[in-house]
Amino acid sequence: MTEILFYHLQGQKLEGVLPPLLEKSLERGWKVVVQGSSEERIEALDAHLWTYRDDGFLPHGTWREPEAALQPVLFTVTESNPNGATVRFLIDGAPMPADPELYHRIVLLFDGEDEEAVTAARAHWSAAKQKGMEATYWQADERGRWAKKG
Repeated sequence: MTEILFYHLQGQKLEGVLPPLLEKSLERGWKVVVQGSSEERIEALDAHLWTYRDDGFLPHGTWREPEAALQPVLFTVTESNPNGATVRFLIDGAPMPADPELYHRIVLLFDGEDEEAVTAARAHWSAAKQKGMEATYWQADERGRWAKKG
């Protein structure tokens, strides 16, 4: 069964939140696809992952690369899944996949300070519950650690 995790970003930037979540996914041996809604944003995140840490490297690529299928983390603006990922991250209002049951986990990150993003997340939550999917809501505590809220 597909599990859908809703991450409520409040006072946090995606650039700070996404890399640790991707690292945890790789530690668990998962292949990941990250879907955004604009090529510019995907390019910026791709560039950010090359420089966000001095002491580590997060292997990743974009859907444009000839070796996209071999990437453990793949950034895209399409609904395709060229690397056979079992985990799909949705950022910046990227749509829920038409076939969510193909994934073990879908992680929807939304900006809690953007009313449109909050409204869309609520609609996705309701749709997931209606389909009988397991949905959980996560919010950072005062120390910045993610806590399950629902």
